[in-house]
Amino acid sequence: MHHRATPTTPSRRTLLTVTAAAAAAGVVGGVAVPAAAAGDDRRLKRLVGRMSLEEKVGQLFVMRVYGHSATAPDQADVDANLKEIGVRDAAELIARYHVGGIIYFSWAHNTRDPHQIAGLSNGIQRAALGKNVPVPVLVSIDQEHGIVARIGEPATLMPGAMALGAGGSRSDARRAARVAGDELAAMGVRQNYAPVADVNVNPANPVIGVRSFGSDPRAVAGMVAAQVGGYQRAGVAATAKHFPGHGDTAVDSHYGLPTITHTREEWRALDAPPFRAAVAAGIDSIMTAHIVVPALDPAEEPATLSRPILTGILREELGYEGVVVTDSLGMEGVRTKYGDDRVPVLALKAGCDQLLNPPKLDVAFRAVLAAVRSGELSEARIDESVLRILRLKAKLGLFHDPYVGQDEVDRTVGTRAHLAVADRIAERTTTLLLNEGGLLPLSPARRPNLLVAGADVASPSGTTGPPTATLGAALTELGFAVTVLPTGTAPSAAKIDEAVAAAGGKDAIVVATYNVSATSAQRTLVARLAATGVPVVTVAIRNPYDIAHLGGQRATLATYSWTDVELRAAARVVAGRARPEGRLPVPVPRADDPAKVLYPLGHGLRYGR
Repeated sequence: MHHRATPTTPSRRTLLTVTAAAAAAGVVGGVAVPAAAAGDDRRLKRLVGRMSLEEKVGQLFVMRVYGHSATAPDQADVDANLKEIGVRDAAELIARYHVGGIIYFSWAHNTRDPHQIAGLSNGIQRAALGKNVPVPVLVSIDQEHGIVARIGEPATLMPGAMALGAGGSRSDARRAARVAGDELAAMGVRQNYAPVADVNVNPANPVIGVRSFGSDPRAVAGMVAAQVGGYQRAGVAATAKHFPGHGDTAVDSHYGLPTITHTREEWRALDAPPFRAAVAAGIDSIMTAHIVVPALDPAEEPATLSRPILTGILREELGYEGVVVTDSLGMEGVRTKYGDDRVPVLALKAGCDQLLNPPKLDVAFRAVLAAVRSGELSEARIDESVLRILRLKAKLGLFHDPYVGQDEVDRTVGTRAHLAVADRIAERTTTLLLNEGGLLPLSPARRPNLLVAGADVASPSGTTGPPTATLGAALTELGFAVTVLPTGTAPSAAKIDEAVAAAGGKDAIVVATYNVSATSAQRTLVARLAATGVPVVTVAIRNPYDIAHLGGQRATLATYSWTDVELRAAARVVAGRARPEGRLPVPVPRADDPAKVLYPLGHGLRYGR
């Protein structure tokens, strides 16, 4: 059921108070201009002066909360909130902890559909503006697109970062972010934890990979700057992540604390350029990484807790003056060295402003209060971060107009025009790595009967796929007779036999591969299918590195993600309805000798050449 209730209007006194604060930040006629353009921050500072210490500390926290509604979540979500946070719903979270931000997750049931999301955002703002000192909430999300998306269809899903990197078009990257930002803003989400500014120089990176635009620092910097412009022109704060650079790690910071061994010179050459470009583009927020970089901080503190990295380098060397947000404080990478009561205090001492999603909010909240009362943190230090956060809210126009209209959702989210933009951009990202004997494109007249097999991976947003079905449906629409046989990421011997049997009488086989390794049974599947004599086309639906571990196929495409928009584009390339235009944004190393390159950066075949 859609929630189309119009937000109740706050009292005239409340609006006047809030609008007065916004005026200080130069919000004129609904258009936000930087606070500096309006002179000093007198009114915003007066607003800070009216806040209690608890209210100020609350502004620093960005917290998860379960439920589709701010005041009437399902009972299971009420129970989850009581267990994890000690409140029933988002409205209680705001009343008790005065949180300055709330982050949406699909698993927290915040993102069921666009109208519901807009209603939840309005309910959150209603709760915040009903307080004695009304301050709007900054609603945030991880909506990177590609393999990280919390909001799914019917909203528009764009190609992810590495796909855009393969397309190589900064204007496409900017347009993708503008469309994505327009849709987020229409649903009341005004801070996106994107773009990823990490340079993926390590093919074994388990946490970034295709979330990165690629391995070339200059190319990544251009894409990052383009996306910053797209998001922020849509009225959404962009967030470059994960500073100082999470691209060269073999450890996932969700589960451990990675160490980056780059020298300071290597960091400046490899990792810094995208963040410098983001700062130059006027980015609103930068997210920290839970990584150790000994060359940047000899004390080997995680970057999130490192004053030399966040204040010494980000603030002073890079000249960044905007909001610094931690990566999630529930991740193991930031909890290995210190307890949950020390982490938020140390993050503030290091130079962070927003404290994202602590595992236990009451522990973190009390710890920061205690640190101020003991003198470990000065109240002036808290005020500094609160003022940065309020300036951002004012710049976004949240003091002036915090609510969204359901009619705006209908006009903006998942429109035919936006979906067409996504399809056109995706077509320019599909990369043809191998095409022996000019097998591709396939013609329905000459090779009408296809088998589609391979990995069916869970949808990032829960609303697309499964991949073999999406490929099968797209190829059917393009005139082929298609049999679909999902074989999984680890096909059994029996499943491989079934696929070989299904290949009988087919004119070509399309196999979706996913994160193929030296020991993957997907290798056996492809080899056995190729041995039937029916030509095999593999489609790497995540990492382009799969091809190094496979043999026997006559053609290989890379899509960099398995969302429908990218798979439909691959199907059009297979059928010759679109030309392969992508080029590898990362080199593919050889499987037997990773020091040697199998396919170089920039490799990408074309039809007819």
